[in-house]
Amino acid sequence: MRATWVLVLAAVTAIGAAQAQRAVPGAPTVPPPAPPVVAPSGCQGNPNALGISRVVEIDTTGGPGFGFEHFKDHDFLRANEIVLTFDDGPWPKNTPAVLEALASHCLKATFFPIGEHATWHPEILKQVAAAGHTIGTHTWSHADLTKKSFAEAKDEIEKGVSAVHLAVGGPTAPFFRFPDLRHPPQMVTYLGGRNIAIFSTDIDSFDFKLRKPEQVIGSVLGKLAKHGKGIILMHDFQRATAEALPELLNQLKAKGYRVVHMQARGTLQTLPAYDEVIAKEVKLPTVSTRPTSSVVRTIGGDDNAR
Repeated sequence: MRATWVLVLAAVTAIGAAQAQRAVPGAPTVPPPAPPVVAPSGCQGNPNALGISRVVEIDTTGGPGFGFEHFKDHDFLRANEIVLTFDDGPWPKNTPAVLEALASHCLKATFFPIGEHATWHPEILKQVAAAGHTIGTHTWSHADLTKKSFAEAKDEIEKGVSAVHLAVGGPTAPFFRFPDLRHPPQMVTYLGGRNIAIFSTDIDSFDFKLRKPEQVIGSVLGKLAKHGKGIILMHDFQRATAEALPELLNQLKAKGYRVVHMQARGTLQTLPAYDEVIAKEVKLPTVSTRPTSSVVRTIGGDDNAR
């Protein structure tokens, strides 16, 4: 029986390879495949963990859009399924707290970091990547692209892409979320040409307007109760969200919601010209992370003189 399954798997693989070779001339170039993500079957140390119920692979060719607030074409979530997404990081204390809460439930989420923040805190974004989360992009400086020229908007997008790639030090997903969920049509078309998927939301927590963890929890659960499923937008930049997440995850589990993890079929290719721009703007790395007070100390004269 085992041999039969091996033969079937080999046949399926051969068919897939043959189909790949019969690509239509002139069709958009499909990004190279990303490493597979395996959904965990359990969560050690937390028998009540949410865990991941399903992993979906997104083919970003042509720039598909997701999130019913703006895009209606692709509804891949089943009843009670949710996708966790976080914007605007990485940020000290808050992003690590979000990572800790997710890890306690053996969860994977999708992060849309701001490029400039990534250059300020690359060590935190590397922690996001090391934990196996999906990392997209969210522009260089969170500018409203509806108020920018095409050239300016392109710079915002591509600088963000290159900055996040540099900070991660490895492949990232061709996933993008527009700042403030404002989608200038010409940039939607541009991202389609770059084979970058666009993510809006189904459940906007509006956590950036909330100051208390219980308010964030109430916002998410209230909207989920109405819609029954969806892509949830939160911000790892916000302290209230970081503080709310442990209890929010507990309540999502208690209410029977199931988490879906998104991964991309391919990886995002940066543009060399923007890689060079970011390399010039980012400070040179240093091996030492010690504070100045531990590196330089007064050993002669009056240390109290001003």
